[in-house]
Amino acid sequence: MCQKIINVVAIASGIVSLSVVGGGVYLYTQKDAIIESVTEKALGSLGGLGGALGGGALGGAGGFEKSLDLPTNPQAAPSAPTGPSLPVPNSPL
Repeated sequence: MCQKIINVVAIASGIVSLSVVGGGVYLYTQKDAIIESVTEKALGSLGGLGGALGGGALGGAGGFEKSLDLPTNPQAAPSAPTGPSLPVPNSPL
């Protein structure tokens, strides 16, 4: 009787293990289709806002075509803080 219970537990364990491995293989082989489906559903739920959200808002920032305009006036640059400050801790080494 005890042997039958052990066999049932072993078979159930094998089924669970094969299910986990099979699910992982399925997800790995279908990941591109799953990602595409989720992307389409997410963009579809936005309705007409999908193109308006990112359409030209970055203005070429992805390609880094424009250079950053850095301040040339030394008065515009931030200065070191003045006033009371916290003490710097000593090095523990």
